[in-house]
Amino acid sequence: MRLRGFQGRRRRAHGHRRGLGGRDPARRGQRRHEADDRLQELHRAARAGRDLRPGPAGRGLRRRDQLDLGDEHVALKAVEGGEIDAYPEYTGTALQSFFGKEPEDLPKDPQAAYEEAKADFAKRGLVAFPPTPFTSSNEVAVTKETADRLGLAKISDLSKDASKLTLAGSPECRQRFDCLRGLEDVYGLKFGRFMTVEIPKRHEVLTSGKADVSIVFTTDPQIQRESEVLLEDDKSMFGPQNSTLVMRKETADRAGPDLPRVLEQIQQRLTDENMQELNARVDLDGQTPAAVAEAYLTENGLIPGG
Repeated sequence: MRLRGFQGRRRRAHGHRRGLGGRDPARRGQRRHEADDRLQELHRAARAGRDLRPGPAGRGLRRRDQLDLGDEHVALKAVEGGEIDAYPEYTGTALQSFFGKEPEDLPKDPQAAYEEAKADFAKRGLVAFPPTPFTSSNEVAVTKETADRLGLAKISDLSKDASKLTLAGSPECRQRFDCLRGLEDVYGLKFGRFMTVEIPKRHEVLTSGKADVSIVFTTDPQIQRESEVLLEDDKSMFGPQNSTLVMRKETADRAGPDLPRVLEQIQQRLTDENMQELNARVDLDGQTPAAVAEAYLTENGLIPGG
């Protein structure tokens, strides 16, 4: 079996039955999310470059992609119903949306969150493969100048100055535990002003000085390029949101024991920082996702260089 890529982008919430093998096309689903877009291109480039498995892989395999599945509930229904064979899901999202966890009750440890989600998925006949190192969760960002001026390294460091600062967040941030509500309830922070901004503008308001603090995604490309500082979540308020490939068990069984090794090869260097850079090359530098993915795999020795 060759490791096949996803297609399309995933919508962040919080924000096809065919077997794998023979002549049946294996279809994988994708929801809209920037980090997943980069991940699916890595799988696609790996497939195009060479087979990462030893032995007679990819025999008789074809694949079709299902585009834009919508939110996590649509995606789960599609994989359980056999409309698709697999899709990427975030561990924290799965525990909250499917398995009844409240945001404040999420495991603080990423591995613990994955193990719990894995066990819950297994009860539904699904396999959750080991997750990516990167977590695509909310985080608190400030400019380097603000961090230096106020001596900020941890979120709790904001307590002495919060009343004089403006916090920027998406429209739903006021009610979300992993946003303003959590900062108030867990950290006891009372900001002088809350500024509602659309997600694409959350870094712009920092660099322009319209906001002092902004809620961003950990994989946003502007973090490195604008030298922003992510404040340490020293009270573990933000739950783990590592991406795990969720696959129908019958598909995983037919894929064989090498599939987890192939996934690990592709994912092992996908840290938050590396995902920020991959996203930057696409979103800020204008490179195509396919070119960026191929370069990543070549640079890391996963496919031969041209």
